[in-house]
Amino acid sequence: MIRTRTLFSSVPALLFIFAFTAFCDIRSETEPVMMEISQHDHLSHLTWSAVMNDNDHSKKIKRTEEEWRELLTSEQHRILRRSGTELPFINRLNSNFNEGVYVCAGCGNPLFLSDTKFKSGSGWPSFWKPIDPRSVAEKDDYSLWMHRTEIVCNRCDSHLGHLFPDGPEPTGLRYCMNSAAMKFIAKTEEDA
Repeated sequence: MIRTRTLFSSVPALLFIFAFTAFCDIRSETEPVMMEISQHDHLSHLTWSAVMNDNDHSKKIKRTEEEWRELLTSEQHRILRRSGTELPFINRLNSNFNEGVYVCAGCGNPLFLSDTKFKSGSGWPSFWKPIDPRSVAEKDDYSLWMHRTEIVCNRCDSHLGHLFPDGPEPTGLRYCMNSAAMKFIAKTEEDA
């Protein structure tokens, strides 16, 4: 008997389809595709110690579409508010392993500590657990012809990435996040 594999049964094929879809999503934007820096970083006031003392994950933040567009770069808006995906490996936080905390780029909600980040080989920043289970929420996602678990910020409902059951111990989970969906706040000597 000859064994054949369908295109959708191969992990590399799935990664190709996912990357190609993400690329097409990026290319369909009418705004220029580039890593842009916001003219005003609405989270520039955040420090490591302030973020580490932020434990109110249940406080909901609601903004109008116009308010979101004013606060976020076009790339952040595409990912956070329209559930977009950035390309793997060429995003700004995939290779960052400095000590600090990752917060939601939309509202500053503390999401992940740097000591839970690991090299997944996926091309996106990956973590084995959130800073607090209440900081993120899970939603069913049936896009791309498959069922996945979408991860959103529990404070502002922004899309962050997806959850997969192929991470390291102790949880066995991989929170695969978009760099543009997060801001990294480094721990400084003053915070030690």
